[in-house]
Amino acid sequence: MHDTPLAKYLPNVSKLIFGCMGLGGGWNKDPLTNTHTQQAHVCIDTAIAGGINFFDHADIYTFGKAEQVFGQVLKQRPELREQIYIQSKCGIRFADEQGPKRYDLSKQWIEQSVEGSLKRLNTDYLDVLMLHRPDPLIQVEEVAQVFSRLKESGKVRHFAVSNMSQQQIQFLQTALDMPIVANQIEASLKQSAWVDEGVYVGNRDGKDINFTPGFIEYCTEQEIQIQSWGSLCQGLYSGKQLQNASPADINTAILVNKLAALYSTSAEAIVLAWLLRHPALIQPVIGTTNAKRLAASCSAVNIELTREHWYALYVSAKGHELP
Repeated sequence: MHDTPLAKYLPNVSKLIFGCMGLGGGWNKDPLTNTHTQQAHVCIDTAIAGGINFFDHADIYTFGKAEQVFGQVLKQRPELREQIYIQSKCGIRFADEQGPKRYDLSKQWIEQSVEGSLKRLNTDYLDVLMLHRPDPLIQVEEVAQVFSRLKESGKVRHFAVSNMSQQQIQFLQTALDMPIVANQIEASLKQSAWVDEGVYVGNRDGKDINFTPGFIEYCTEQEIQIQSWGSLCQGLYSGKQLQNASPADINTAILVNKLAALYSTSAEAIVLAWLLRHPALIQPVIGTTNAKRLAASCSAVNIELTREHWYALYVSAKGHELP
């Protein structure tokens, strides 16, 4: 398997990412406990043992507690920091006394968010800062100014985006003197519009596909790392109860487990291997905090699905044959 595009900037970066959204307890204001800290230790150790050295955060995850508990681990084990890469996101603001839920990519909010993340994470720098959602009020010159300050100060080494289209990335890049190194989108065996967009070119059955034409090809050509969130489909095909599931989901779960037996691996690994088989060299984010499922996911990097098995999964999850 080839190196991911991100390895150009982060040497030896893992092909899988551990998503830290579930750390720190629930989405509430309850304080952190020793149980939360122990869970973070277990997840980090399980990820590292499985070959993962890249950890994905956001300032909003569990209202900041995900970063905070990760920072407690780094405080107790400072030697870990140089063994791993840390990515965090900013730009989503929840409803407060100032306004409704909104997106804020102003230079003031980006800078404030980074300072907060660094403090919570107990680190002096982020390997990657990611803009979490497109902001219709973005001023790309402002973003360029704050990116330059953050890079010059050593607080952020590389910059990326999330949930942006090809055109939005191109527009932002016009103001920057540094590359956008990654874009994180929802992509999985269940959410496959990123594949459908190319398959249904010129076909009326594709008129309702809500994805950006040429996005995958653009990122591949520009060596922008595509990261996928929701990669495990919330366990839909790898152990989730399916009482109310559609026939397509049930059949796909059966097929995933058959292939897991055939490849002598786990159902989680098959679901992730479907993403990894794509030539865009997608970097899946694994969001589970279940150490057993996390460990089971790590073997995905050792599997290369045949073309026939890749298509069998794709067609099964769609629930009907291709045009």
